[in-house]
Amino acid sequence: MPSLGERTVRDLASRNPAAARIFEIFGIDYCCGGERTLAQACSAAKVSIREVADALEAPPSPQREGRDWQNASLAELTRYIVARHHGFVRQEIQRLVPLFARVVGAHGQNHGELEQIQSSFQALAEELTLHLMKEERMLFPYIEQLESAVSCGSRLAPPMFGTVQNPVRMMVMEHDSAGELLHRMREVANGYTVPPDACVSFKGLYQALQEFEADLHQHIHLENNILFPRAVNLEMLCA
Repeated sequence: MPSLGERTVRDLASRNPAAARIFEIFGIDYCCGGERTLAQACSAAKVSIREVADALEAPPSPQREGRDWQNASLAELTRYIVARHHGFVRQEIQRLVPLFARVVGAHGQNHGELEQIQSSFQALAEELTLHLMKEERMLFPYIEQLESAVSCGSRLAPPMFGTVQNPVRMMVMEHDSAGELLHRMREVANGYTVPPDACVSFKGLYQALQEFEADLHQHIHLENNILFPRAVNLEMLCA
């Protein structure tokens, strides 16, 4: 069995619900960069692998435990993602667009980085809006139908996209694009360090963007590392 440092962060986050929160704390990419080993991910994040390993190996507390989605039905998982994460994305986009406008209007002259962050967020919002719609109207319904067919021992008519691997591949590419935009925003915002002259709205914007980033990381992790691999494996059972 590989040592902790040799295991991928994707595997660790998938098998231990508390790991995702730990990776967020240490700034480790476990969604789009999930194929890295823990050692590689710690090196990229410039954090001590010993500290991360200690946190991962600490006994779980009720506050750190989460749902084990590896053993839940795919229908439960897709519906959770839509209700929890898709809902949050839509709600925050609607809230943050006007908040950005106010903060840029008040502080943009002295903080040129704000317009860059606003531009990246606008691109991210447009990408995600279309992305969520494709998942909800095409991919997730097929995954639920696939699971139902396997459970009943029946066969499912071939989808218009041929195989679930095709939309999955596209969704993963779009996740990578979203991850790049999140990284760019954080970099330009200097890790969301609030400047001394920031007003309440400025501080609130940076806090909201950090929460948006953390939620999207968890959202992408559930899809890239759990939902999609399980759906691909399930489809193979019907072949």
